[in-house]
Amino acid sequence: MPNNLFSQHTELSDAILESFKTLDQKGFIMVEYIWIGGSGQDLRCKTRTMPYKEGGYKPSDLPKWNFDGSSTGQAPGDDSEVIIYPQAVYADPFRGGDNIMALCDCYKPDGTPIDNNTRLACAKACQEAEKEIPWFGIEQEYTLFEADGVTPFGWPKGGYPGPQGPYYCAIGKENAFGRHIMEAHYKACLFAGVKISGTNGEVMPGQWEYQVGPCVGITAGDDLWVSRYLLQRVCELFGVIVSLDPKPIPGDWNGAGCHTNYSTEPMRNPGGYAKIIEAIEKLGKKHEQHIKAYGEGNERRLTGRHETASISQFSYGVANRGASIRIGRQVEEEGCGYFEDRRPASNMDPYVVTGMIIQTTLLD
Repeated sequence: MPNNLFSQHTELSDAILESFKTLDQKGFIMVEYIWIGGSGQDLRCKTRTMPYKEGGYKPSDLPKWNFDGSSTGQAPGDDSEVIIYPQAVYADPFRGGDNIMALCDCYKPDGTPIDNNTRLACAKACQEAEKEIPWFGIEQEYTLFEADGVTPFGWPKGGYPGPQGPYYCAIGKENAFGRHIMEAHYKACLFAGVKISGTNGEVMPGQWEYQVGPCVGITAGDDLWVSRYLLQRVCELFGVIVSLDPKPIPGDWNGAGCHTNYSTEPMRNPGGYAKIIEAIEKLGKKHEQHIKAYGEGNERRLTGRHETASISQFSYGVANRGASIRIGRQVEEEGCGYFEDRRPASNMDPYVVTGMIIQTTLLD
């Protein structure tokens, strides 16, 4: 379909969907069940009808459901049923009204978690460390691509834009590619109840970042996964593709990370700087274990160039974006606060990363 016809079709579809938001649902709501698929990075969803409930639904109010795990790479064909347990509820920005989304994790029929259920272990670590009140702020970078899946959004077909420099936090049609997508996603997150705290254009053209947090414990992983779901749905509406590849374009271009900011209550209190250094040094002793779990393809990004540290060497420093761990200048001056783990890739599993950080700094 030619681009102009595709655009007209999309605009018409959007107008029809918008008009349907005002229709009376006769005392029922739609619940979008969302879960992580077999690759550990893909998201899946399906919808069921529930009666309207005064005051809304909590996760425990919603029934468990099931899906065909043989079609998502999560179960064999001769025993394909996977059970999804609702764990967090969000407002649905696409359907509006009282319709909701339910983020779920996955279990076998006997109640044991399936192999790629990473949420359960993270929730356990968060519960064991809850007295420390761990906070996370996660910086999700992503890259937009044209519908061909090859051309970064806004780049000339088969060519390259000018070198990096004018694109970071930029304005103007010649510098900021995809702002309308970023704006739509930002509003979708706010409507849903995701704790999104900011956004900005990134160093590589066609690349953006948003921040989720500060969130306490398991909420960080839940909110980040739902924010990714919303981002993919928004891109679907605009006919573009979003990539979380940590080095989407080889060469002299920045990669994409998912920097993870972390603190505990003792770190945030006066005199907490010593606790920050103590936690960072614990992370340094387990650098290799963390790197292995911090995202697929991260070796293409952590080269020691383009604002990254070398993947093979652990380092930390104040205001140093070329270190594995960055301590903010203000944190040093005030003697308390948080630190930023700059190693996680853009495609990292936030349950794995936040759970490991808690395990290493507080529980081991």
